[in-house]
Amino acid sequence: MEEEYQERRVLPRHLRKQETPEAPFEYAIRDARPEDLPYVREIYNHYVANSTVTFDEDAMTLREWKSKYAYLTKLKMPFIVAESPSGQILGYALVQPWKQKRAYRFTVENSIYLGAASTGKGLGPVLMQALIDRSKEAGLKEMIAVIADKGAEASIKMHENFGFTEIGRMGRVGYKFDRWLGTVLMQKSLK
Repeated sequence: MEEEYQERRVLPRHLRKQETPEAPFEYAIRDARPEDLPYVREIYNHYVANSTVTFDEDAMTLREWKSKYAYLTKLKMPFIVAESPSGQILGYALVQPWKQKRAYRFTVENSIYLGAASTGKGLGPVLMQALIDRSKEAGLKEMIAVIADKGAEASIKMHENFGFTEIGRMGRVGYKFDRWLGTVLMQKSLK
């Protein structure tokens, strides 16, 4: 039986396509600062314009973000960002009062948003853990998540992984992109 000979040509090293390894996904978690707000606004407004994970239909202005930042800072509420080594804001997380009545002062609602290039890399859970830890340190007792009932399955799963339990649903309470949307309410005790 005659063996087939296949000619194999090897390009010289300098002509071969060089595969560069993907740089590791690096970041630091830190408190948000006023100079981060334009980037926070950009991340959030991407979701306003392109998804139903927020029911906001109008982009938030920098002035609105500055006001929110000042309010949360005054209340000593955690507001953190993930920053790349080059200084790019990759995502953010914050808590805000669940309701304005004083009796609710130990209960907060969480928000976590990632820049488009930062999704699927494990940053969401890192921000969630940091937000939970800082909320406990701030003396907060209950954390509520209000999550869209369509298109936010990953967020629901992440919250479940952190011990949030579903406490209710509200159907057809939001109307965005010509369709009705509901919410899933989840809660975690910060003991």
